Amino acid sequence: MSAVQLADGQLNYLLQGPEDAPVLVLSNSLGTDLHMWDAQMPAFTEHFRVLRYDTRGHGQSLVTEGPYSIEQNGRDVLALLDALDIGKAYFCGLSMGGLIGQWLAINAPQRLHKVVVCNTAAKIGNPDVWNPRIETVLRDGTAAMVALRDASIARWFTPEFAEAEPAKVEPIVGMLAQTSPQGYAANCAAVRDADFREQIATITLPFLVVCGIHDAVTTVTDGQFMASRIAGAQQVEFHAAHLSNVEAGDLFSQRVLDFLLA
Repeated sequence: MSAVQLADGQLNYLLQGPEDAPVLVLSNSLGTDLHMWDAQMPAFTEHFRVLRYDTRGHGQSLVTEGPYSIEQNGRDVLALLDALDIGKAYFCGLSMGGLIGQWLAINAPQRLHKVVVCNTAAKIGNPDVWNPRIETVLRDGTAAMVALRDASIARWFTPEFAEAEPAKVEPIVGMLAQTSPQGYAANCAAVRDADFREQIATITLPFLVVCGIHDAVTTVTDGQFMASRIAGAQQVEFHAAHLSNVEAGDLFSQRVLDFLLA
């Protein structure tokens, strides 16, 4: 593990793959860390120098006072690229990471080659969903994170996958229980406040929208909304719930690579 020094703390990252390969940035979902992408690494590092990082408030990265914003998280990515002297990169983000990808595609397109957003939406949920969760997590701390971990299994994975693949499910949901309550709540606010429904039509980068047909959090309809408003955008659907990269595994990796390498 390595870290870059931001103005207010350290951002944890891992850089793996051939040194002369183009860089692919992977951005984690709310309540996970950079290891949510472990299943993709063998395939992705064949073609890319893969830069994974823990979003602010997650994993081993800085936890600062909230609320955060998706713009703040997007600027952290730009600071990370600057610190590592990376002029342009490919980007793939899931859920909250997909919101970060949208912000970057709208506000810093000159830094990106292509963008993949997975299991996300131009707007995710509403304050009625997020505010009670923020309040509970800030009040109950670690106990709330453990309770969220149990509830998240049903949101993140289909029942049949959760039952058949506990060795793949348990490490991922375990990340949630280990996430800083303060960092989690601050990022819940970032997701709550993000709304790119009007801005995504300005995106001109090659863009892939990945959906899970059983994703109740960010639905196929959410994906279709984005794909229909971004010129030339592609959309793909997998038999998966919210964490399609874990549940669809190799199929996910291959389809993303097909898009990035085309």
